[in-house]
Amino acid sequence: MRVFLCEKPSQGKDIARVLGAGQRGNGCYSGAGVVVTWCIGHLVEAVPPEGYGEQYKRWAIEQLPILPERWRVEPKAATAAQFKVVQQLVAKAGELVIATDADREGEMIAREIIELCGYCGPIQRLWLSALNDASIRKALGALKPSAETLPLYFSALARSRADWLIGMNLSRLFTLLGRQAGYTGVLSVGRVQTPTLKLVVDRDREIARFVCVPFWAIEVALSHAGQSFIASWTPPQGSTDDAGRCLQQPVAQQAADRMRAAGSAQVLPVETERVREGPPLPFDLGTLQEVCSKQLGLDVQETLDIAQALYETHKATTYPRSDSGYLPESMLAEVPTVLDSLVKTDPSLRPLIERLDRQQRSRAWNDGKVSAHHGIIPTLEPANLSAMNEKELAVYRLIRAHYLAQFLPHHEFDRTVAQFSCGSQSLVAVGKQIAVIGWREVLATPGPDDAGGEDAQRSQVLPALHAGLSCPVGKVDLKALKMLPPKPYTQGELIKAMKTVAKFVTDPRLKQKLRDTTGIGTEATRANIINGLIGRGYLVKKGRAVRASDAAFTLIDAVPSAIADPGTTAVWEQALDMIEAGQMALDAFIEKQSVWVGQLVQQYRGATLSLKLPPAPACPQCGAPMQQRTGKSGAFWSCSRYPDCKGTLPIESPTGRRSAPRKRRAASKVS
Repeated sequence: MRVFLCEKPSQGKDIARVLGAGQRGNGCYSGAGVVVTWCIGHLVEAVPPEGYGEQYKRWAIEQLPILPERWRVEPKAATAAQFKVVQQLVAKAGELVIATDADREGEMIAREIIELCGYCGPIQRLWLSALNDASIRKALGALKPSAETLPLYFSALARSRADWLIGMNLSRLFTLLGRQAGYTGVLSVGRVQTPTLKLVVDRDREIARFVCVPFWAIEVALSHAGQSFIASWTPPQGSTDDAGRCLQQPVAQQAADRMRAAGSAQVLPVETERVREGPPLPFDLGTLQEVCSKQLGLDVQETLDIAQALYETHKATTYPRSDSGYLPESMLAEVPTVLDSLVKTDPSLRPLIERLDRQQRSRAWNDGKVSAHHGIIPTLEPANLSAMNEKELAVYRLIRAHYLAQFLPHHEFDRTVAQFSCGSQSLVAVGKQIAVIGWREVLATPGPDDAGGEDAQRSQVLPALHAGLSCPVGKVDLKALKMLPPKPYTQGELIKAMKTVAKFVTDPRLKQKLRDTTGIGTEATRANIINGLIGRGYLVKKGRAVRASDAAFTLIDAVPSAIADPGTTAVWEQALDMIEAGQMALDAFIEKQSVWVGQLVQQYRGATLSLKLPPAPACPQCGAPMQQRTGKSGAFWSCSRYPDCKGTLPIESPTGRRSAPRKRRAASKVS
């Protein structure tokens, strides 16, 4: 019997349909010699510390570090019934096909079960990039040998075990040290979550430290041949900061007076260049989350859920958890089919699609830059737009537009920079004249040259200018401005910061090493990391922004810099990539992590933390000071006289609303 092991029921149903396995059973579909079954995400989980010994139920510094000699997993209680179904089917299998998601986690979900069940028979791998019937058939005809994807499992296992070592040991260590310093909450430490949190804490501190400095700018209205345009004053050296902003009001005032008195400005050199911009790549998940956060106001998890629905439910787009926006060159042959299916999906696209150059090969088609997954694009078969909700449709249209853009001409415009002299002052005017709209026809969102303010001047159309012309001066507008503080992170911007973490690293050797890596976390995990920080009360939503809570500042101040340093985590991610590539052994990586964790425990075992504790409210029932605690549902305030007094208060929830008081329950497990 050939058993297909999928990641979730919807996947199993799609694959079973194509295989002709139409008989529904308990947790499976079956057909002639074929059974399709599924997990429900992870059916097994790593055993917590107390699973390695009763003594670990009580948190104590002298027990640390906890370093399992033989790693164990166990079925999750919530999905134990489905695990038994899978276990029974695997025991009867003559051949097994792994059909979980085509990534590290998907490989681990299947391989951990296979290992726990003791299966030793032949294994093949179904590698899917889309769940429409044509893609499933194509993948079924090109099953991969088990050995080809086994390194993905080792990489995922390395990540899981490193996360366990760091999370379980260091969360216990710093929570216990925090209690000695008067902090009663759980200080949850994570390999990725803590450096991510530090990004937000550092930004919030930068905002808090910001000192508003005034500066002055001058905009001058000029005209020629009946056409008005704006030129900007260039302040003289000695009056500006590093960004060229004038910090001396008398200098700006004198310049404005002189230009008003001059009455005209003489044109100096005028330079025009033709700029050609190629289309942006199809989306990887991180970029999709950034754009949807900025343009649609979606949370990063919401974007991932929508992208997953477009892939799984609607069969409209390809696998969403991709870290690459490039496309394999072999998919050029599928272009006519994809474009024809888009017309069938949305007939209003026909006039546009008939004008596309189907033979055009943009920079997106590049085998050398495709990772395990390619960019997110529409599938080979028509989709049903009426089945999508408003948000799903908006995300689908963004994905579709980025694909269509690959077959439209470059966006071309003439950029003109004109220099002027006016009353012995220097002015510059920048103009933009679009020559070919190109791919911006389908991606009409504002680009860097189309935004408001200063950038709006760069997109103005200048009249025909040449050196020697005299342009009358209209209004001279002296503006008193103030430097703005950095903006808080939005979730999309935080995803981007996690991806481009190299710019936050100060060590020049490490910075160079990290420049071309994917940063901290993966496309599949970054949204979960941010959601976890929100759920634990470390991050708080403020409109579209996320801000660090008092507990976040306490945690970042408590842990050693190496744990919170994004560079450290990025180096670990590189090691995981090396394991995936077969360049590093799993055991060697875990040994290094164990030694490092042991050294940190030894270093901090007798340390005294100096913490800035968040102010505690008074108990609403007895008036005693309250303590922040973390229970199963998150953080909350609990009376310090518990259990004599059971007063509680909510902490502001991640949505900005006050959460309902909950029963006091001490946290004993940190994930």
